Amino acid sequence: MPHRLSFRRYRLPFRAAVRTAHGVWAEREGVIVRLESEGGAVGWGEAAPLAEFGTETADEVEAACRGAGEGLAAETLTALPRRLLCLRSALAAALAGLEGSGAVGHRPSRYLPVAALLPAGRAALVQIPPKAEAGFRTFKWKVGAGDAADELALLDDVCAALPTGSKLRLDANGAWDRRRAELWLERCAERPVEFIEQPIAAEAKGAEDLLLGLAADYPTPLALDESLVGGDAVDHWLGLGWPGIFVLKPSLLGGAAESLARLEKAASDRVVFSSALETAVGARAALRTAFAWPGKTRALGFGVWPLFADGRFDGPASAPFIRSEDVDRINPEAIWTALA
Repeated sequence: MPHRLSFRRYRLPFRAAVRTAHGVWAEREGVIVRLESEGGAVGWGEAAPLAEFGTETADEVEAACRGAGEGLAAETLTALPRRLLCLRSALAAALAGLEGSGAVGHRPSRYLPVAALLPAGRAALVQIPPKAEAGFRTFKWKVGAGDAADELALLDDVCAALPTGSKLRLDANGAWDRRRAELWLERCAERPVEFIEQPIAAEAKGAEDLLLGLAADYPTPLALDESLVGGDAVDHWLGLGWPGIFVLKPSLLGGAAESLARLEKAASDRVVFSSALETAVGARAALRTAFAWPGKTRALGFGVWPLFADGRFDGPASAPFIRSEDVDRINPEAIWTALA
């Protein structure tokens, strides 16, 4: 029996612009989807595209939703073009909610650790003390967004500002070439760097060989992020024998349950679940995936809130841990209403 499909598009400004190697990011666009069964049950999802990562655009999501009409059967999901990764993720989450399989549970631990997100440049030094005082012990610093020499010179200052025993993640967002990546890896070898995320752009010529070579040549682990858009990409890197970390943004995976199952068997202790800077609706679905993960859970990349100028769209308050109760308390209906 088809479910009733409705959707609302959003364009939401951030509280403060996010600066990465992709540029300055001032707002987020996406689409909230709502499925209602004949019996009145409701499921929610969010398509939060990142076209610079290789997903569809918000315009494409909206057009596909309009084209689907008001009725959506479960088999419609498999018929959607594979390019519509974010819409597939959104509809998979909404269908899971209708089927009652979206609730957090089945873990011995009811909370998961979170990494604090640090801004690019010297602003990171201002953010570390209050986040350390709040209890964070894993920090993620955006690099590759400014002058390379200045950032490299700041590394020791950032490390010195961290609480004893803390871990630092560096996220280059694909900004470096091989030589620059080698400079950072040489510098990081004796510093408390947990891993370097996406040092080489996913679309760069020879990126696969470069990433595999760097991962083999240096002790600091590397992580893939932009390289892991869609379940096919996860399968591809598993096939290549990637030895490093898999940073997964569930909102960008296309509802790839089979790929997640393969990853669980091959590298369950090398997975980090991360935000795609979506609203609380998409964050709820992504965090439920993280809580359901049976392997070792590294600190989540969800230390992003407060994020939006309108706090009604934020997920759980930024804290060193997210509890399953915090996720279950997210109310998609309130966000739906706020977009009316």
